[in-house]
Amino acid sequence: MDLNDMMKMLKDPQALQKQAQEAQARMAAISVVGSSGGGMVRVTLNGTMDMLALEIAPEAIDPDEPGLLQDLVKAAHNDAVYRVREALQADVARSLGPLAGFGGLGA
Repeated sequence: MDLNDMMKMLKDPQALQKQAQEAQARMAAISVVGSSGGGMVRVTLNGTMDMLALEIAPEAIDPDEPGLLQDLVKAAHNDAVYRVREALQADVARSLGPLAGFGGLGA
């Protein structure tokens, strides 16, 4: 998408709305897995940060140390959030094409 395309789109609210809907659909289609504890805890998020799945290996569950499991879940979630943000930034950069470096857009 070049600058002329962007200017046309700004003048056409319907095209702008369509682009926004397409971006939302791409975000919802993104699925990433974050993990911690060597893969003992895995969290799957989509691009809108909804949790799709949580997997906990039996060996990660120690009734005497509930804080450890809490930390593993939190770390896996944070890893997944980081991966979602990376995926979204890559999607924005692809969408902007040559404009990705323009004024810090897409970075």
